[in-house]
Amino acid sequence: MLTARRRMTAVAAAILGGSLLVSACGGSDGGGSSDAKTLKLWHYEGPDSAMGVAWNEAIKEFEAKHPGVKVKFEEKGFEQIQKTAPMILNSSDVPDIMEYNKGNATAGALAKQGLLTDLTAEATKRGWDKKLSAGVRTTSMYDTNGVMGSGKWYGVPNYAEYTMAFYNKDLFKKYGITEPKTFDELTAAMDKFVAKGVTPLANAGAEYMAQQYLYQLALSKADRSWVDKYELYKGKTDFHDQAWTYAADTFADWVKKGYISKKSTSTKAEDAGVSWIQGKTPILFSGSWWYGRFQSEAKFDWDSALWPGSNLTLGSGGNIWVVPKNAKNKDLAYDFIDITMSKKIQNLLGNKGGIPVAADTSAITDPKSKQLTDNFNTLSGRDGLAFYPDWPVNGFYDVLVSETQKLMTGSEKPDAYLGALQQAYDKGAPKQ
Repeated sequence: MLTARRRMTAVAAAILGGSLLVSACGGSDGGGSSDAKTLKLWHYEGPDSAMGVAWNEAIKEFEAKHPGVKVKFEEKGFEQIQKTAPMILNSSDVPDIMEYNKGNATAGALAKQGLLTDLTAEATKRGWDKKLSAGVRTTSMYDTNGVMGSGKWYGVPNYAEYTMAFYNKDLFKKYGITEPKTFDELTAAMDKFVAKGVTPLANAGAEYMAQQYLYQLALSKADRSWVDKYELYKGKTDFHDQAWTYAADTFADWVKKGYISKKSTSTKAEDAGVSWIQGKTPILFSGSWWYGRFQSEAKFDWDSALWPGSNLTLGSGGNIWVVPKNAKNKDLAYDFIDITMSKKIQNLLGNKGGIPVAADTSAITDPKSKQLTDNFNTLSGRDGLAFYPDWPVNGFYDVLVSETQKLMTGSEKPDAYLGALQQAYDKGAPKQ
């Protein structure tokens, strides 16, 4: 996702300047002299997130292994990079390494435009290809049309992610409601919360969260071939099929029933997450990118579980490290990626609430972190990672946001909503 996620802030789009850096170590694709003293790094993970903690440690490790070289880290907003990356990467003032959203419409689009460095040789030489499972590796590779799953390596994820239901156990206990184990129990619990004047679901209509609720509802009626048609163009996608129709109808009904507040139409993901952290809402459906933050900031008893009644859920390898085509210090960037893939950093990431891709699982001792990893293994074991709804075509994220907002306000009915998605998808998808 956007996925995201990662998805904690939406900083106003602006290109923050930085001094041009001298190229290091004769990097591939046009490196320069060997006197570089800076690695310019951009990412958008919060400092308290599992990834933020692990990457800060990776920065220390990198600087220890590269005497005289400093990492110049610039924190960016997810939305900022999402909207401005093509313009930034077409300039000469680019980072050496950058976190970027994976998928056809994002990393795939940049790869197709020739804005990213081909990492295939480095992935093989450094063994990254051996450390990543097939499902996680899908988002590392893109063909000449920018479609994920095959072709050249343009990115490296060093964590995985998936969505889940987060439950505020204290609120469930306060209102005498049992935590749901099935989908019917979930809707029954939400009815009880509404009856007590509590909106059950935290939501953000202005960003990714609302569309992910709807996509999860569709996934509960879908299978792997449905996902492959939608995400990988392996067949025709019909937005008026059973799964999409059920999702749109059910989501609109949930708004009417008060499971989701109409007031959340203009809410950002950060606001929804904070409302859950503050104990204002009992349930949040979102991604593992929140997990470390919830561990450190939520002051109540909470739990998480896979979405009930569905073998599929949103998820994939995490956002990827990419090296811009115009980067000046590519060899240093490759070294940094390698450090984030090391056992030391992977184990740290796992114990801080992330999902490592190359950790020693016996080294993950924190109980909540172990639960997170175990649930991911369950999901991965049943081939349950279904990617994200905004991935298939360029610009689809904005379409999903605006159209789902209309569905929430009632200004658009489910049939028209699905028709608008079909039109945008067909316009952007490769001709079959």
